[in-house]
Amino acid sequence: MKRHFIGLTDTGVVRTANQDNYFVDDELGRFFIVADGMGGHAGGQEASKIATEEIRAYLKQYWDSPLSSEVLLKEAVEKANLGIIADQKAHPERGDMGTTVVVLIFREDKPWCAHVGDSRLYRLRSSQLEQITEDHTWVGMALKAGEINPEQAKFHPWRHVLSQCLGRQDLQRIDIQEFEVQPGDRLLICSDGLTEEVPDEKIQAVLTSLESCQATAQELIDTAKAAGGSDNITVVIVAHE
Repeated sequence: MKRHFIGLTDTGVVRTANQDNYFVDDELGRFFIVADGMGGHAGGQEASKIATEEIRAYLKQYWDSPLSSEVLLKEAVEKANLGIIADQKAHPERGDMGTTVVVLIFREDKPWCAHVGDSRLYRLRSSQLEQITEDHTWVGMALKAGEINPEQAKFHPWRHVLSQCLGRQDLQRIDIQEFEVQPGDRLLICSDGLTEEVPDEKIQAVLTSLESCQATAQELIDTAKAAGGSDNITVVIVAHE
């Protein structure tokens, strides 16, 4: 399948610095990364930058190795976590920094995803939007346990409290999954600067109504900014012919 893709990021309306980072494999379209940093301006920017660079370098180095895609993703994310921890030790002022991450790869034409935190991967198929990743947040765990309902989750005061992020010695969970894509599917990776401001129904409408990846990505960012733009906004769109 032929893929078209684009990545865009915006500081948003409220923030003065962009703590998000992303990478798209412009040359071959093999892999895509979105990371949303936290821990102050310098810390958040550094954490998401380290994660993106470490994962990109690891995937490029071992792409053609005998490693399975699952192991490749796991080791790449673990390498990123160790890179952030090493930087924390070298720069104690960034000791509380961390980052979410979503990694999407197409290896041997099979899509795989790894993620930590609450940045998301969505799939649009036949005008229906589906969230592929599961948020690593307190609210996400409560929702899964049936302690709150989806409507309560949208407005819960703890919805931003992460249960997992990179930059922690006790990283216990890296969700890795293979999933299916078909011709006509569109994939969206995004930071919560989009999903906090724009409901899934509106994201679905934008992904369905606009054909160009560039126009779609820009419209999603503009919509999030018009809704308040309280955080940095990063979107990566991958469309399959």
